[in-house]
Amino acid sequence: MDTPVIPLEKRFRGYLPVVIDIETAGFNPKKNALLEIAAVIVELNSNSELEITERYTTNVIPFKNAELDEAALKFNKIDPYHPFRMAIDEKEALHMLFKPIKEAAKRNNCTRAILVGHNPAFDIGFLNAAIQRTQIKRSPFHPFSTFDTATLGGLVYQQTVLAKMAQAAGLDWDNEKAHSALYDAEKTAELFCMIVNRWKQLESRENG
Repeated sequence: MDTPVIPLEKRFRGYLPVVIDIETAGFNPKKNALLEIAAVIVELNSNSELEITERYTTNVIPFKNAELDEAALKFNKIDPYHPFRMAIDEKEALHMLFKPIKEAAKRNNCTRAILVGHNPAFDIGFLNAAIQRTQIKRSPFHPFSTFDTATLGGLVYQQTVLAKMAQAAGLDWDNEKAHSALYDAEKTAELFCMIVNRWKQLESRENG
């Protein structure tokens, strides 16, 4: 993408919002494998509205000696060693995702990215654990600050479950596609954009 019409440098205190969704083989980021990760970049369009501009996703090979929780695999329907997953190792996956995120932060004059997620403590925990395992020294993300769409959804739509939030916002929701990292990240990004844009409209009415 070329230089955005309106860089995001001042909208989120110098941070670029990037929606992350991670599918895993359990709940312990130090023991359970990261299996799938998606990143969705959002930027301002010419109408000063936030919109999705880029999407990235990859399947990930479980790290050495990772524990695989059968209940988690049954829930997300992932076979970690299926030959058609075309999975790559963690370090390669993170480098692949971080490159366009760093480029987006640069063109928006942002100091770094900030993770946007639905209950993001889970996602940033697994992301940070993978960064530590792979010894990547320059992550584009703030190490602990996040934006939580579950909290924002509770405020705006009176819902905290992603599927119910999407329905309350008038978005389509496909249960068969849910718990795919890219699908969940895209829906989370759509909701985040809608909430931010709605707030801007309310501000404009109050100031107008």
